[in-house]
Amino acid sequence: MTLSALGIYSAAGVIAAFSLDALVVAGGGGGAVGGGGAGGARSFTDISVNQGLNYAISIGAGGAASANGVNSSFSTFSSSGGGSGGQAVAGGTGGSGGGRGNSAGLGGAGNVGAYSPVEGFDGGGATGSSNSGGGGGASAIGGTGAGNTGAGGGAGITWESTQYAGGGGGAGSSAAGAGTFGGGNGAVNTPSAGTTNTGGGGGGSWNQAGANGGSGVVRLKYPDSRTITIGAGLTGSTSAPSGGFKITTITLGSGNVSFT
Repeated sequence: MTLSALGIYSAAGVIAAFSLDALVVAGGGGGAVGGGGAGGARSFTDISVNQGLNYAISIGAGGAASANGVNSSFSTFSSSGGGSGGQAVAGGTGGSGGGRGNSAGLGGAGNVGAYSPVEGFDGGGATGSSNSGGGGGASAIGGTGAGNTGAGGGAGITWESTQYAGGGGGAGSSAAGAGTFGGGNGAVNTPSAGTTNTGGGGGGSWNQAGANGGSGVVRLKYPDSRTITIGAGLTGSTSAPSGGFKITTITLGSGNVSFT
């Protein structure tokens, strides 16, 4: 059998298979009283792809108030939407768990240990009825509420100099916690949303509805000798070559990409 038939070389003798690195970040969970959990964030190295084949991508939306975020994926690699913030209960489970809202106990569970690489961590707990936990982040558990103050969100990760997947801050009856790595800030009244295309969790609010989580993103780093085609249904852009590589960032939609 020829190398061409095995898919290693094209008919013209050019190597058809090559490797790329991928970051897959899901949509962050919406806040309630507790902060929303960050979308799952996983980075993969040395993924083998072939020129001329289609690879599916889907970008997850951030969750509305008290709702989980939506999964994101590249080919067979996926990350789970963040868990919603809790409202007098534990936050939702997801890539990272949502913070507990104004009742003593633990926050929602993140997918630590459930996937390799790890997606995210648990939401923070609350110590009583006047505070709440921060949403979990991709690299740390959300903070625990104390007194009349909501806790801060758990830290996320940095990939190619950009921060992703931080938890949203929780709210208390007098003060609130800050979001991190794209997570929204909690507030007594008006919280802030997770930042678009970071998978940050939404901030929690004591007196109003929580804020939306930030949408997810997929980023692909590959040799600058390759050219990507971004198919219909996807929105994205490609950086200028640097250090022998290009990076394509897909920010919206579902569809296919291919390489030549």
